Amino acid sequence: MSGHSKWATIKHKKGALDAKRGKIFTRLIKEITIAAKNGGGDPDGNPRLRTAILAAKAENMPAENIKRAIQRGTGELEGVNYEEITFEGYGPGGVAIVVEVLTDNRNRTVSEIRHAFSKNGGNLGSSGSVLHMFSKKGVIDIEKPAATEDQLMDIVLEHGGEDLRDEGEVWEIVTEPNAFEAVVAGVKAANIPVASSEVTMLASTYTKLEGQQANAMIRLLEALEDFDDTQNVYSNFDMSSEQMEQVAG
Repeated sequence: MSGHSKWATIKHKKGALDAKRGKIFTRLIKEITIAAKNGGGDPDGNPRLRTAILAAKAENMPAENIKRAIQRGTGELEGVNYEEITFEGYGPGGVAIVVEVLTDNRNRTVSEIRHAFSKNGGNLGSSGSVLHMFSKKGVIDIEKPAATEDQLMDIVLEHGGEDLRDEGEVWEIVTEPNAFEAVVAGVKAANIPVASSEVTMLASTYTKLEGQQANAMIRLLEALEDFDDTQNVYSNFDMSSEQMEQVAG
């Protein structure tokens, strides 16, 4: 199981995703707003907005909330002026970390992110220090009982997917961002339920952590995720299934 999948599993087992549903809505609204501001309010001509709307619908966000977020982005409604900042840094064991934020106060956010890194055994890096280790990809997870490998491979090949991976309890389809929607649609057209789907950042290599370093890494990721301004946190950590059960317990 990849580090990406393990972090998602840890969050799920800890109940963090359910407990922070309001925060998930806030993050999605910010993303819709900035996507509409930068690329216009028509999702047909704005892939980033289209992806954000799909993510919001997957979380059962009311259509009216989505509409208002778009209108704030296009200027039809008054809204907050957000700035996008990407932080790069290192965690315990030299693990690479990328943090994407949307903020209305750059100085406050820089201070908070720096503090989270230093307090939890990490440190901020310079621009470009670790981002080259990550690539933007679409990731679609399907629980093993829902489909066979052959079924999914046919869909991957037919709709322009990149790879199909066995990640233990789930099949993981990886796509280029521009093929993501077509592959998701292909899976759903085959009446195969999707456990999760997102456009994310995957690392090219992973760093194995054990013991206290693994525990410290999870604390750092949780601290970074917990900021209101944080949109996404990506890292290239890996750990054993036994270690994962320990930290998720």
